[in-house]
Amino acid sequence: MASSSLFASADADDPLAKQQKDAQAVSHRIDEDIQESRKAFERRKKAIKILLLGRVGKSTTLKNFQLAFSPQHFRSERAAWRTIIQLNLIRSIKRLLEVLQQELDESTQPLRTGAPDKGKGKAATVRFSTSPLTDQHRRMRMRLSPLLPIEEQLTRRLLPDANDRLQDVCVRAGSGWKGLLAGIQQDGGADGQARAKEPRRPSTAEGRRDDPTAVLAACRDDIIALWEDPVVRAVLKRRGVRLQDMPGFFLNDAARIATMGYDPTDEDIVRARLRTLGVEEHRFTMESGALPGSEWYIYDVGGSRNNRPMWIPYFDDIQAIIFLAPLAFNLMLEEDTKVNRLEDSIMLWKEICQNPLLAKTTLILFLNKATLAAGIRVNKYVPSYGDQPNDVQHVTKYFRDKFRGYHKRLSPQARSFYWHETSVVDTRSTAAILVGVREGILRAHLQSVNVI
Repeated sequence: MASSSLFASADADDPLAKQQKDAQAVSHRIDEDIQESRKAFERRKKAIKILLLGRVGKSTTLKNFQLAFSPQHFRSERAAWRTIIQLNLIRSIKRLLEVLQQELDESTQPLRTGAPDKGKGKAATVRFSTSPLTDQHRRMRMRLSPLLPIEEQLTRRLLPDANDRLQDVCVRAGSGWKGLLAGIQQDGGADGQARAKEPRRPSTAEGRRDDPTAVLAACRDDIIALWEDPVVRAVLKRRGVRLQDMPGFFLNDAARIATMGYDPTDEDIVRARLRTLGVEEHRFTMESGALPGSEWYIYDVGGSRNNRPMWIPYFDDIQAIIFLAPLAFNLMLEEDTKVNRLEDSIMLWKEICQNPLLAKTTLILFLNKATLAAGIRVNKYVPSYGDQPNDVQHVTKYFRDKFRGYHKRLSPQARSFYWHETSVVDTRSTAAILVGVREGILRAHLQSVNVI
């Protein structure tokens, strides 16, 4: 035993032997990494990959996919979406307060009394307001002001290089924003959960001043009172401001959301508005239906024109494109107010259809349901529509046939045309549509690998 111990000690003191042992350990780790990379490559090769294209509705469609087929993964991110929903609500409140301040500023008029000021030799001037807004509205507006720094601070944390003109809650792709927001909720969560059980209404000072949950709960009554006030509604209507048309609108749900114990519903998360800048990769495992356990990759790409060069690298490695085309024939692009949004969608559809890299890719068109406001004539914006009936059914059919015609004429080879009329915030109807979409994608994928 003494001799064996002596040799072991000699090996430990031998620098060459130690170097060889360390080198073998490094080599072993490298081999393991190579094996893991090879396995990951094989899994990714077998995975189903989908590209979401279009200007709006991509993130909502993605959330519907996750909710329908990977609900556990979807609900594991609930804490992050809670903060996004709160930010959406605060954005609407901010816009409401801006409109009210504008109303107060523009309706304040000078009135000369005719009596000169003592020692100045000119008539005194007092100011009066012609607005229907009262001092009570001013006080509610002041009490809601603590919400504004929270919105600015959280937005800066999500997107540090954002400019002041952003109209949506935005994040940079790959920035780890979900972990950041979940951390924000956890930081304030311990006190929040305890306070949620208390019957009294918390004040702003009781929570962290940058905690949206505490400040929203403190402002809850004023938010509800201001939004439901008939005078405020009349001011908004007269100024042509429809907050309910804003993406991520939750003012009607303020009584439920502005509480310490708020937990988002599935529908809340689907309706939440979050704009992604860049290409965001989402990987999830199918939990039910055909081929449970199969891996899916869905790429959510920016819809604006300057983001489109980023799409090209994904064209040779995807099974399907879901193309979202909102029938917004009366709206213009944000980045180019001379270009009609629907016209831009049709031009992009034509490019996708004729691209040789996508000849074998399944194309699925989602037409977001048209809404025709009173008095709007389609042929004013789309002269080729002519004198056809100006109702939703005929308008939808007209544009569906237009998209289908370009697909048939421009595709490099014959392929099926799939289209669905959708309302992506309607989770039930969208779930039924996505079942059919999933089965079609799976069938095409299995055919491409000679399984069927």
